Order: sequence, then structure tokens, then C-alpha cells
Amino acid sequence: MDVKTTDKYTIISTDARIDHLTAPDLDDTLRQLIDSDHCRIIFDMSQIDFVSSAGWWVLIKAQKACKQSERGEILLVGLQEPIRESMNLIGIAPLFHQYDQLCEAEAVW
Repeated sequence: MDVKTTDKYTIISTDARIDHLTAPDLDDTLRQLIDSDHCRIIFDMSQIDFVSSAGWWVLIKAQKACKQSERGEILLVGLQEPIRESMNLIGIAPLFHQYDQLCEAEAVW
């Protein structure tokens, strides 16, 4: 997992699937960022081709923590069509702003 922090936001990217094996690492990374007051998070998902329910729960939990603190949110970038379909199917698409390009998400902040 690659994490880059600027003075305005943090970008997370990975080329791994997000499943029961990798979700705990993502959870740790997001928890550390949020605990360090880094709640403006851009998650570049362009290289991810699968997210399991464990991965979605990690993202939902982190999104709620960011929004409840009113310090930011998690923006998703570069979702492949199967990932978008998965989000729509389980009804979580409205929880996240989604962008096609990284520069679009960066412009939010």
C-alpha cells in the first residue's frame, strides 16, 4: 500500500485485491491516518479489481469516522466497472464521492 500525504490531503493506492487478507492492512492504514487528523483521503482504486465485503466494511467505517469528525471524507478514484456495480448492488455508492481521474479528486481540496 502506497500512502502520500500533502498539506491538504492524503492519497492511498494499492494494486492488491481488497479481501479478508488485505482488508486489515487497509483498516490499519486508514485508522492511523484518521487518528493523526488526516481525514481528507483520496483512495486511488484504479488498480483494484475486487473488493470483498470485508473491504467495503473497512471503507464504510473509515468514511463514517471522517464525516462524523467533520474533518473530511474519503474520495474514491478510478473505480473499474465491476467495483462500481458492486457498490451499486450493495447500496453504498451514495456514501462516497467517486471520480474518474486523480486530478478531479485533488481539486476538491
